[in-house]
Amino acid sequence: MGNPIAVSKDLSRTAYDHLWMHFTRMSSYENAPVPTIVRGEGTYIYDDKGKRYLDGLAGLFTVQAGHGRVELAEAASKQAQELAYFPVWSYAHPKAVELAERLAHHAPGDLDKVFFTTGGGEAVETAWKLAKQYHKLTGNHSKYKVISRNVAYHGTPQGALAITGLPALKAPFEPLVPGAYKVPNTNIYRAPVHGDDPEAFGRWAADQIEQQILFEGPETVAAVFLEPVQNAGGCFPPPPGYFRRVREICDRYDVLLVSDEVICSFGRLGTMFGCEKFGYVPDIITCAKGMTSGYSPIGAAIVSDRIAEPFFKGSNTFLHGYTFGGHPVSAAVALANLDLFEREGLNQHVLDHEAAFHATLSKLHDLPIVGDVRGNGFFYGIELVKDKATKETFSGEECERLLYGFVSKKLFENGLYCRADDRGDPVVQLAPPLISDQSTFDEIEQILRGVLAEAWTKI
Repeated sequence: MGNPIAVSKDLSRTAYDHLWMHFTRMSSYENAPVPTIVRGEGTYIYDDKGKRYLDGLAGLFTVQAGHGRVELAEAASKQAQELAYFPVWSYAHPKAVELAERLAHHAPGDLDKVFFTTGGGEAVETAWKLAKQYHKLTGNHSKYKVISRNVAYHGTPQGALAITGLPALKAPFEPLVPGAYKVPNTNIYRAPVHGDDPEAFGRWAADQIEQQILFEGPETVAAVFLEPVQNAGGCFPPPPGYFRRVREICDRYDVLLVSDEVICSFGRLGTMFGCEKFGYVPDIITCAKGMTSGYSPIGAAIVSDRIAEPFFKGSNTFLHGYTFGGHPVSAAVALANLDLFEREGLNQHVLDHEAAFHATLSKLHDLPIVGDVRGNGFFYGIELVKDKATKETFSGEECERLLYGFVSKKLFENGLYCRADDRGDPVVQLAPPLISDQSTFDEIEQILRGVLAEAWTKI
């Protein structure tokens, strides 16, 4: 038996030596400390030095109920002692059954079948595979292509990454899964047409999906993947009538509509599912993150009875699955989290306070660097510009210097954890825990105001 491994007291150095962080430029930490978060409570997180930060991104659009919810930890502990693990490969366990029933109850229309994954990217991957096989089972063997939007992010697996509309994220891993095509997004701030008429812009943007289907050939297109509010690029909400028109187009050409709600479900917009907020019923919902408020990993594709029906006949089988899909502990935590949602009225809390959140962030319009404040619910993006009058954006070099070199670090130094990103145009994204109130909004606005005002002096 070897000697026991000595645990380093310097977590930051050990993190650089051994922990390969996700979406991280590792060289940044060769001679700089890695921020190390050790505790969370309510809307705040604390680092290993004891410093407090407002969690302005709910971890990663995830910690809906806030940090330190003992009942969620207790649900995990209780389930782990009873049945820590069993797969849902030809077997069931009570918590997966209960959670599937609960999700089906909350989902709109006839979305009654729940296929569990361990995260959002896997849910998107599942939805594309399911769409392809559905069309094969119904006699449409040439339908395999998918349509999604420019700048949209749908995950990191090879299929989900192909659906993603961010060229820089895809380039290192090409060639990807073939058959993914892109259409314009709903960023009305930079609308190429109808920028002064949201309804006309929404009609135009939806019609681009129809044009792409016709260009590719309706007999080849399996599905359209859209987020209720597009995340990457900085929170693009849909214009009025957009999703109604998209639903009509998908029905006309026998194309499945997949609502990618990895971020937008479980209260982020004030409804259990984002599609409810905008009045459409998709064929599949992909979800994850907030289902457990991040206390344990889980994801799902929630599928309509109509799409599931051919899979439930004869020897037909969906040859797809994940070892940890529908994990008993995660399912138990999700059920406890949904109980908490109902008991504390978290969805209604977001609906009651979303206008105040928007109004508070909109105060930042008086800064010359703030071009647009947009979003929905507790999910907002602030686009930074070089010139408000012309909407001129920053160059790549300026983004590097401004966002990564100054804004991100300074916001964190001043006690606000959020995201400053240039996937698309430069934006600061905010998605605080759903328990946030006016004091949270004011703290976010004050920290942003100071940092963005200083950033303007550095241009």
